[in-house]
Amino acid sequence: MDIKNIQKNAMQKSAEFTFTPPPEAPVFEPTAEEFLDPLSYIAKIRPVAEKTGICKIKPPSRWQPPFSLDVDKLKFVPRIQKVNELEAITRLKLLFLEKILKFWDLQGSPLKIPMIENKTLDLYCLKFWVDEEGGFENCNTPKKWRKIANSMGYSQNTSTMNFLRSNYEKILLPYEIFEKSKADILKTVKKTETKTESKVGEPGKLMFKEVSVESITKVKDESELKEEKLSKSIKKTKTGSDITIEIDLTKSNLENEVLKRNRELRRLACYGPGPKMPGLNDEEFDITKSRKRPRYDLDPLAIYICAICQKDHRDDLLLICNGCQDTYHTFCLKPPLTAVPDGDWRCPCCIAAEVHKPAEAFGFAQAEREYTLQQFGEMADKFKSEYFSMSGHLVPTNVAEKEFWRIISSVEEDVTVEYGADLHSMDHGSGFPTKSSLNLYPGDQEYVDSGWNLNNLPVLEGSVLRFINADISGMTVPWMYVGMCFSAFCWHNEDHWSYSINYLHWGEAKTWYGVPGSGAELLENAMKAAAPDLFKTQPDLLHQLVTIMNPNILMAAGVPIYRTDQQAGEFVITFPRAYHAGFNQGYNFAEAVNFAPPDWLPIGRECITHYKKLKRFCVFSHDELICKMALEGDRLDLDTALQTQKELMRATQEEGSFRGKLADKGIKNVRRTAFELLGDDERLCEICKTTCFLSSVSCSECKHMACLQHAEVMCECKWEKKTLYYRYDMDELHIMVQTIDFRVNSFDKWMTDAKTLLLPTAPDIGRLQKLKNLIDEADELKLPKCKLFHQLKEEYTKTTENTEPIVIELDDD
Repeated sequence: MDIKNIQKNAMQKSAEFTFTPPPEAPVFEPTAEEFLDPLSYIAKIRPVAEKTGICKIKPPSRWQPPFSLDVDKLKFVPRIQKVNELEAITRLKLLFLEKILKFWDLQGSPLKIPMIENKTLDLYCLKFWVDEEGGFENCNTPKKWRKIANSMGYSQNTSTMNFLRSNYEKILLPYEIFEKSKADILKTVKKTETKTESKVGEPGKLMFKEVSVESITKVKDESELKEEKLSKSIKKTKTGSDITIEIDLTKSNLENEVLKRNRELRRLACYGPGPKMPGLNDEEFDITKSRKRPRYDLDPLAIYICAICQKDHRDDLLLICNGCQDTYHTFCLKPPLTAVPDGDWRCPCCIAAEVHKPAEAFGFAQAEREYTLQQFGEMADKFKSEYFSMSGHLVPTNVAEKEFWRIISSVEEDVTVEYGADLHSMDHGSGFPTKSSLNLYPGDQEYVDSGWNLNNLPVLEGSVLRFINADISGMTVPWMYVGMCFSAFCWHNEDHWSYSINYLHWGEAKTWYGVPGSGAELLENAMKAAAPDLFKTQPDLLHQLVTIMNPNILMAAGVPIYRTDQQAGEFVITFPRAYHAGFNQGYNFAEAVNFAPPDWLPIGRECITHYKKLKRFCVFSHDELICKMALEGDRLDLDTALQTQKELMRATQEEGSFRGKLADKGIKNVRRTAFELLGDDERLCEICKTTCFLSSVSCSECKHMACLQHAEVMCECKWEKKTLYYRYDMDELHIMVQTIDFRVNSFDKWMTDAKTLLLPTAPDIGRLQKLKNLIDEADELKLPKCKLFHQLKEEYTKTTENTEPIVIELDDD
């Protein structure tokens, strides 16, 4: 479906709400034996589950970890979510309505939104469908207005068509004329603005910091390593979901008083996204100020001229702007005013500045109240039971689901909920038992050590994230979520396109929607097509975790979407680049973390390339991770070693190519530095925002720094002023590649020999010695103690026990 059709379809679906649940995601129930190894089981189900993006895993019935948090001590401040503001198209309508209300209010003519068929007239849709028909001037036949009424979901009788036409002419047409003539008026009325420009190479900007490689301590004992790990604590920022809005109580009280007086705004809740009511301050709304003709009594000798025609005649039709104090004839304005307005009036320049003032970045405000789990639960249960007029746990999941999407799609609904999201387990503790948990029972040790414990899963043998020394909150260290009915998480995929796993400890269900990684670009394009104006102002909106869209709109655009209801005691896995969103059916407690098996490595590299195009910050350096894995090859299993080999070879070839091009350009200054000892903000490419590790180029003239890919475009200074900083020279990188090659080949040969020897058809002659040789070889090569190694040891023990000792009797003679 093309962009225009996607947008038209979205508008039609928003006119008359319907919701059809997407198909169900797969559900897996591992056996007790399969459940012992999480990464192996996830790899086993991956071919099926990655096609839907998300899947649900039900643990064996006996696996029931205790909830280890002290419920009395856990306190948190939730986020406030106004539910319908989360939806992209609904937010667009609210922002447009805010502009229209502001436009009329600033001209002294406060607008009352008309009602049609017991609903508020959808001005955004009305303008959209009129534009689709070629604009108001071309909508001059009943046939076109009948088509517009039908597209908006209204009846197609004459009174409805006349109602739509007259309200467009009365409310939207003046705004449309103003928008078209705004540029001409602004050219005619000359206003000066002072602009400050920051110059390249401004004093005070720090040069790239060089760190000596020799400063890296080569040998550390275990206690030093533990202390270093504890000291490195990175808090992952899911951009946008962590945006908090500071609330000024004085201003808030003033706005509340204004909103009480303005029933139209309060009812339509147009004070949500962006500034609540921009321009509301004592000076601008001082009713003692002149709103009509100039007050000559202040200066009897003053001559007032129109800012457009530059003439001073017809002073009885001159208006004074309450913002800038300039004067205008009523008949010089576009559209002209037929009479002097009764209310506060602003000139076209002030209106343009106010109406087109950029909206504040949309985010979630923090609640003013701190909750304990019990207090939040009481509030959440009361909300749901009152909303549905029945006990919360009796509400069917499909009823709550349909109601959630109905609220999401409505401009008029004013449902506000709270969500205890992204609670750091480093600060609050984890819901799973850990070694540091208090009052552990004997049976709890199983869950402390379990691979499905989300504190363990990211750092299991076979997960590449265990090579990241720092604790990344939310990625390698779990985050926790306390939900209530309708609290939601918006469309997003995980940082670095990694896997994620979510466990629902207790409470009511969590409803999920997932899109496979293969459909990620389809979803992105569909959302941008359905709400283009929203993405025009915020191109990185999908990275902010603050926008949701009805799955039916996306499905109509060809996006594959699947759903599942996660019950207490169940896991939900999301696969690389899979977009997911959802909401909570009621009061519940969940915990989530990321993990990355070796099959993620090429996807992670692809993600970095994608981030570079978007100029998005990385959570960690992919190249640094690969090099660290290559240097610690004796910790790698065969699958991880193979993927590391491919990634390192690719990175080395790319690095050699870029360094060769820079040498051709004439760069002479070359220095080694230890990038890993720099903070991430000290080694960012200024062009693409990627985190440099293998190399970077820095300019001593303008103080800019960039990755090698963008070294040529970072500045226009001479190459003599630039320095190439590198972590490893090319010979060292090639040696690293050869080392990992040897590791892979040795491992591969050992595995082939071991599998051959364990075949039932393997000859018995020399079998015992061959088994011993392979076990010794594994120790010598420091191969990971994989499943095959344990099979060899078992076979060796079994063969040794079955071998009868040969007794040689010597004759005394």
